[in-house]
Amino acid sequence: MTTKIQTVLMTGKTHTTASRREGAPRSDERVDIQMSTPGKAGNEIVLKAIQLHPTAEQLFAGAWSACYTGALGVAAKAKKVALPSDMSVDIEVDLGQTGGAYFIQARIDVRMPGVAHDVAEAIAHAAHQMCPYSKAVHGNIDVVTNVVAAEALAA
Repeated sequence: MTTKIQTVLMTGKTHTTASRREGAPRSDERVDIQMSTPGKAGNEIVLKAIQLHPTAEQLFAGAWSACYTGALGVAAKAKKVALPSDMSVDIEVDLGQTGGAYFIQARIDVRMPGVAHDVAEAIAHAAHQMCPYSKAVHGNIDVVTNVVAAEALAA
């Protein structure tokens, strides 16, 4: 059973895409990290436009987002679904208080333009079942996942 946060003190936000393009500087207080494929020469991790002192919530959201995006790819492949090149994952991690105790909570927005909503939800659910970060927080913190598929983006 998770505890609901009464007062949010700060929020760490990340935006992760599946593209391999160069990252662009951001000015909206988000961490912009270009990820790489582990074990491949020349695919080093590059931190761009990162604030001098990112918060723990940003770092956790960034690591979780990168891991979860990879799990989405594995889950989609298992379901024989091609993920769109403009797929993205936004994770926000709040630090907050209830009474005198501190807690974290998270919101995850998964965007899969062109993928049927029910298929996108099945992929997102399967990704949570395999992502180590999702498994680590399951039942420990409040997590809300919102899947936005083609129908919602067209509106």
